Amino acid sequence: MTGDQDFASTTLTRHVARGVLGFGALAGAVGLIPVIGPVSLVLAPVALVALRGCPTCWMVGLIQTISLGKLQRSCQDGHCELTVAGAEPSRHSHNQTRSGPAGV
Repeated sequence: MTGDQDFASTTLTRHVARGVLGFGALAGAVGLIPVIGPVSLVLAPVALVALRGCPTCWMVGLIQTISLGKLQRSCQDGHCELTVAGAEPSRHSHNQTRSGPAGV
């Protein structure tokens, strides 16, 4: 990500509430067809708005919301690292050679 939140919500509670509303509306749209007929399909757009397009988009947003503020990406000299926010990125070189026998 480049600083924007994409599908993330501001809080985990808000995101889960959107999921309950979206998946509930989606289940209602399909499950109520035998009871009230095709009129139940008016719930489908509600589900799509609540899930921000699709169930997969909601799931991506859930992962982004959980990791928001916990993970940080830093790039220097064409090398990017993913670190825990607040922790200093490692400064070691990946091309180090060991002196001595292997495993020492």
